[in-house]
Amino acid sequence: MITVTRIDPVGTAHRIAVRGHEFVTDMTPEAGEDNEGPDPHEIYDAALGACKALTVLWLAQRKGMALEDIEVVVTRDASREREGVYRLRTALMLTGDLSREDRDTLLAAAKKCPVHKLMSEVTTEIETALVEL
Repeated sequence: MITVTRIDPVGTAHRIAVRGHEFVTDMTPEAGEDNEGPDPHEIYDAALGACKALTVLWLAQRKGMALEDIEVVVTRDASREREGVYRLRTALMLTGDLSREDRDTLLAAAKKCPVHKLMSEVTTEIETALVEL
Protein backbone atom coordinates (compact mmCIF):
# COMPACT_ATOMS: atom_id res chain seq x y z
CA MET A 1 0.00 0.00 0.00
CA ILE A 2 1.16 3.52 -0.78
CA THR A 3 -0.09 6.50 1.20
CA VAL A 4 0.08 10.14 0.17
CA THR A 5 -0.43 12.62 3.01
CA ARG A 6 -0.38 16.40 2.96
CA ILE A 7 2.55 17.73 5.00
CA ASP A 8 1.37 21.26 5.81
CA PRO A 9 -2.28 22.37 5.83
CA VAL A 10 -1.39 25.56 3.93
CA GLY A 11 1.15 24.12 1.47
CA THR A 12 0.94 21.74 -1.46
CA ALA A 13 3.75 19.31 -0.56
CA HIS A 14 2.76 15.72 0.25
CA ARG A 15 4.65 12.86 1.88
CA ILE A 16 4.59 9.58 0.00
CA ALA A 17 5.10 6.46 2.13
CA VAL A 18 5.98 3.13 0.48
CA ARG A 19 7.15 0.02 2.40
CA GLY A 20 8.67 2.10 5.19
CA HIS A 21 10.34 4.59 2.83
CA GLU A 22 9.24 8.21 2.54
CA PHE A 23 9.79 10.98 0.04
CA VAL A 24 8.11 14.26 -0.81
CA THR A 25 6.19 15.36 -3.86
CA ASP A 26 5.08 18.89 -4.64
CA MET A 27 3.94 21.08 -7.46
CA THR A 28 6.56 22.82 -9.58
CA PRO A 29 7.83 26.36 -9.04
CA GLU A 30 6.23 27.21 -12.40
CA ALA A 31 2.89 26.44 -10.76
CA GLY A 32 3.78 28.97 -8.08
CA GLU A 33 4.52 26.42 -5.38
CA ASP A 34 7.42 25.73 -3.02
CA ASN A 35 9.19 22.99 -5.00
CA GLU A 36 9.61 20.69 -1.99
CA GLY A 37 10.04 17.64 -4.21
CA PRO A 38 9.48 16.25 -7.70
CA ASP A 39 5.99 16.62 -9.12
CA PRO A 40 3.91 13.52 -9.98
CA HIS A 41 4.86 13.65 -13.68
CA GLU A 42 8.53 13.63 -12.71
CA ILE A 43 7.99 10.67 -10.38
CA TYR A 44 6.23 8.80 -13.22
CA ASP A 45 9.13 9.55 -15.57
CA ALA A 46 11.72 8.68 -12.91
CA ALA A 47 10.04 5.31 -12.33
CA LEU A 48 10.87 4.39 -15.92
CA GLY A 49 14.52 5.41 -15.56
CA ALA A 50 14.88 3.64 -12.22
CA CYS A 51 13.34 0.45 -13.59
CA LYS A 52 15.70 0.42 -16.56
CA ALA A 53 18.74 1.02 -14.32
CA LEU A 54 17.75 -1.70 -11.84
CA THR A 55 16.87 -4.19 -14.59
CA VAL A 56 20.20 -3.68 -16.37
CA LEU A 57 22.17 -3.90 -13.11
CA TRP A 58 20.33 -7.06 -12.03
CA LEU A 59 20.93 -8.78 -15.37
CA ALA A 60 24.60 -7.76 -15.55
CA GLN A 61 25.21 -9.09 -12.04
CA ARG A 62 23.30 -12.30 -12.76
CA LYS A 63 25.30 -12.95 -15.94
CA GLY A 64 28.64 -11.91 -14.42
CA MET A 65 29.09 -9.00 -16.84
CA ALA A 66 31.74 -6.39 -16.00
CA LEU A 67 29.27 -3.52 -15.65
CA GLU A 68 30.87 -0.94 -13.37
CA ASP A 69 28.14 1.67 -13.42
CA ILE A 70 24.96 2.72 -15.17
CA GLU A 71 23.30 6.08 -15.55
CA VAL A 72 19.92 6.59 -17.17
CA VAL A 73 18.72 9.98 -18.38
CA VAL A 74 15.00 10.38 -19.05
CA THR A 75 13.71 13.28 -21.13
CA ARG A 76 10.06 14.09 -21.61
CA ASP A 77 8.20 15.56 -24.55
CA ALA A 78 4.73 16.40 -23.27
CA SER A 79 3.93 18.78 -26.13
CA ARG A 80 1.18 16.45 -27.41
CA GLU A 81 -0.01 15.08 -24.06
CA ARG A 82 -3.47 16.62 -24.51
CA GLU A 83 -3.70 14.72 -27.82
CA GLY A 84 -2.94 11.45 -26.02
CA VAL A 85 0.78 11.25 -26.87
CA TYR A 86 3.31 11.39 -24.02
CA ARG A 87 6.83 10.71 -25.23
CA LEU A 88 9.69 9.61 -22.98
CA ARG A 89 13.22 9.10 -24.24
CA THR A 90 15.79 7.21 -22.22
CA ALA A 91 19.54 7.23 -22.71
CA LEU A 92 21.68 4.61 -20.96
CA MET A 93 25.33 5.19 -20.20
CA LEU A 94 27.09 1.95 -19.32
CA THR A 95 30.65 1.86 -17.99
CA GLY A 96 32.81 -1.20 -17.65
CA ASP A 97 34.62 -3.71 -19.81
CA LEU A 98 31.54 -4.80 -21.76
CA SER A 99 31.56 -6.48 -25.16
CA ARG A 100 29.24 -5.30 -27.93
CA GLU A 101 27.15 -8.42 -27.23
CA ASP A 102 26.93 -7.53 -23.52
CA ARG A 103 25.82 -3.99 -24.37
CA ASP A 104 23.19 -5.25 -26.81
CA THR A 105 21.89 -7.74 -24.23
CA LEU A 106 21.65 -5.04 -21.57
CA LEU A 107 19.92 -2.62 -23.96
CA ALA A 108 17.37 -5.29 -24.88
CA ALA A 109 16.71 -5.91 -21.18
CA ALA A 110 16.26 -2.19 -20.53
CA LYS A 111 13.65 -2.04 -23.30
CA LYS A 112 11.70 -4.82 -21.53
CA CYS A 113 11.87 -3.57 -17.96
CA PRO A 114 8.59 -4.06 -16.07
CA VAL A 115 7.71 -0.35 -15.89
CA HIS A 116 8.41 0.10 -19.62
CA LYS A 117 5.99 -2.75 -20.32
CA LEU A 118 3.45 -1.34 -17.86
CA MET A 119 3.59 2.09 -19.51
CA SER A 120 3.45 0.85 -23.09
CA GLU A 121 1.68 -2.53 -23.24
CA VAL A 122 -0.86 -2.69 -20.43
CA THR A 123 -4.30 -1.18 -20.07
CA THR A 124 -4.39 0.35 -16.61
CA GLU A 125 -7.76 0.47 -14.89
CA ILE A 126 -8.01 3.05 -12.11
CA GLU A 127 -10.78 3.22 -9.55
CA THR A 128 -11.13 6.35 -7.41
CA ALA A 129 -13.52 6.50 -4.45
CA LEU A 130 -14.25 8.76 -1.52
CA VAL A 131 -13.95 7.16 1.91
CA GLU A 132 -14.91 8.51 5.31
CA LEU A 133 -12.06 9.34 7.67
